[in-house]
This record gives sequence, C-alpha cells and structure tokens, in this order.
Amino acid sequence: MKAQALKECDPIVAKFAECAKGRTFSVIWACRAQSKETNACLHQYTNDEAFAKYKKLYEEETSQKL
Repeated sequence: MKAQALKECDPIVAKFAECAKGRTFSVIWACRAQSKETNACLHQYTNDEAFAKYKKLYEEETSQKL
C-alpha cells in the first residue's frame, strides 16, 4: 500500500525532495506547500477506504489459495 502510494505520487514527492535538498530545520517553513501537497497525495492511497480495498483483495487472494 505504501509502495503503491509512493509510486503514484512520485512527481509530487520529487518536488518536495528538491525543495528540501540542502536544508535542515528551515525545510519546515520553506517547503510547507510541497509538504502539504505530498501528504494530500499520499492520503489518497493510504486512507481507511484504500486499506479496506487492499484488505479485501488480500482476503480474496488467500481464500483462492486454500
């Protein structure tokens, strides 16, 4: 689930990483917009609804193996 989210949000995560490059504590303020955009994108793929979907898919796959 996490890997899929990172794959789908790769361009947005890359923008945040580019902003954060070379910064330490100032990344909190300087990259706030990119951070919020990254979190919003990742949330699309890691929320409770997505978890339920992956859980159902996993249960279907394991029940077929039995």
